[in-house]
Amino acid sequence: MADPRATCLARLLVEYSRNVKRGQKVMIRGPSAAEPLLLELGRQVLRRGGHPMYRMAPNRAAEVFFAEAGPAQLAFLPDSAMAVAKDADHYLNIIAETNTQALAGVDPKKQTIVQKANRPIQDYVLSKNEWTLALYPTEAYAQDAGMSLEEFEAFVYAACRVDKKDFVAEWKKAKAFQQKIIRRLRGADKVHIVAPDTDLTMSVKGRRFINCCGSHNMPDGEVFTGPVETSAEGHIRYTYPVCYRGREVVDVRLEFEGGRVVKASAAKNQAFLKTMLATDDGATRLGELGIGTNYGIQRFIKSILFDEKIGGSVHLAVGRSYEETGGKNKSALHWDMICDLRKGGRLEVDGKVLQAEGKFRL
Repeated sequence: MADPRATCLARLLVEYSRNVKRGQKVMIRGPSAAEPLLLELGRQVLRRGGHPMYRMAPNRAAEVFFAEAGPAQLAFLPDSAMAVAKDADHYLNIIAETNTQALAGVDPKKQTIVQKANRPIQDYVLSKNEWTLALYPTEAYAQDAGMSLEEFEAFVYAACRVDKKDFVAEWKKAKAFQQKIIRRLRGADKVHIVAPDTDLTMSVKGRRFINCCGSHNMPDGEVFTGPVETSAEGHIRYTYPVCYRGREVVDVRLEFEGGRVVKASAAKNQAFLKTMLATDDGATRLGELGIGTNYGIQRFIKSILFDEKIGGSVHLAVGRSYEETGGKNKSALHWDMICDLRKGGRLEVDGKVLQAEGKFRL
């Protein structure tokens, strides 16, 4: 028997996030550790009259690949991968790592080659805008979060609101709240972020803020946009470690001039940070400004899917921007980093406080 909460999560993803229709083809992708949720997703797609298409990989597939692949294999993109992507009407991607440090020893240049090779598929799926990403709780994630598996499962399902009787209604309430924030941001120009060791300004003039309430991420809870690419000025110190590609980068500090990162440092894995920022020409510019609104997430767990939604935080991504915001930055990189405003921070918009000490002023 599947965990009933996993069944509820599958229902939420299929019925609410993707709103699968009869006859539609749904790509369900994830590692074997997520099999209970993958099967429930298939069940819910079938009950909606759709067609599930599974792509399930062994848990250690990436670990073996990077250990053995040569240059040509790293840069290889099979024609079938794009064909499958084009054949699907929806994409449900589930992450379920069994060792979050499995790729910590991989040369980041190898990872960059793979990321560039897969960019055509990433661009296609993003442009189609019919994707959703979710997490299946594993012991590895629980360990990173400093919880037992049982505690972590409760945390995950509560953050997704599937512990509520009418979880769809809960997400509709969240959407309405976030729409109030977007109305406050409409027509805005200058955004100013102030926090310990942080004083950063940027322009969002002419850019669109997106209401994220469960269609693409689950859990969700943010509004975001793409800053004007040449506008970032000042410095920022990110509150939490940045976990990316199996590495933990600690105490990241970035300095911006004319929209570009001109100085970068970290107390741990600084070389990796600088390698990522050298991915391509767009990797040193901001592609996203996000404002976290999910007050059901109050602690950092080393999973960006959850951490960037912390109510009372902001996150900034270097690299690729999302076209629907009006952002124009192009990059193979999109790397989110979080600044917590709940202790001594504030977010100002055109000189007026939008959020202070983690609380909105609407």
